[in-house]
Amino acid sequence: MPLPDWSGLRLPAIAAPMFLTSGPDLVVEACNNGVVGTFPALNQRTTDGFGAWLDEIEARRAPGAAPYGVNLIVHRSNPRLAADLEVVVRRRVPLVITSLGAAREVVAEVQGYGGVVFHDVINRRHGEKAAAAGVDGLIAVAAGAGGHGGTISPFALLAELRQVFAGTLVLSGALNTGAQVAAARLMGADMGYLGTRFIATREAMVPEAQKQMILAARARDILYTPAISGVAANFLRPSIEAAGLDPDHLPPAGRMNLEKEAKAWSRVWSAGQGVGGIDDVPSVAELCERLAAEYRAAMQAAAGDPFAR
Repeated sequence: MPLPDWSGLRLPAIAAPMFLTSGPDLVVEACNNGVVGTFPALNQRTTDGFGAWLDEIEARRAPGAAPYGVNLIVHRSNPRLAADLEVVVRRRVPLVITSLGAAREVVAEVQGYGGVVFHDVINRRHGEKAAAAGVDGLIAVAAGAGGHGGTISPFALLAELRQVFAGTLVLSGALNTGAQVAAARLMGADMGYLGTRFIATREAMVPEAQKQMILAARARDILYTPAISGVAANFLRPSIEAAGLDPDHLPPAGRMNLEKEAKAWSRVWSAGQGVGGIDDVPSVAELCERLAAEYRAAMQAAAGDPFAR
């Protein structure tokens, strides 16, 4: 399994960095309970605040905990990239997840201090570009994933990415349980990437109404559209309606703009198609314990399958 040399993992899973959702509480609880915890740098309004969060996470992580990571938006509309990257390098963040652009110089900076870079991709072409930039891992954002998801089946996407990349493959897209992480491993992924499931936890920095909307939602309530922020993503239809918009008659998509996106995502809430499998709001610690138990049970069952003999 081409995984980084990470200790502290109880199962091969990452709590995805979610805009306006992931913060120190979620990250620390995930790490301390055996799952890689991550958050977007832009969840803090300033670079100084971002650095303060990194210091807090380091101070609160238990000895032997799983590693943590941050998401950097590598896009020309992100004016903070250089400053945030400097903070990342200075604090030697173990994992950096890059999105909206694979930048060779960012990869080199992180790998220079021994860090690992994973990159979000939604198709083979993006995977080839990221591989050429030297990343350590690809996050296959397959059909049904929350946020800036893709439209390709996870079976097809994993198979094509493995043809062009020998590093770590992480699967994203409607994963809620440890059994589904095990299924991702059996499909050829090295790790699972869980986002929406962690929105419905006590530590997530979202309004209670958003968590309750996820509990009530089903896959039919998810709308894939570029109209909200300029990049296609999955959103909760009820939140679009609550924002005074008609989900079936949205205005044409504009160009990608981070300031516009920040405002939009505070009103219109993202989620993946796996919402129908979420029916509670546990603590992160409780969720991680459940995921680890489900993962072990699923892998043991797979080993005992009569067709595996």
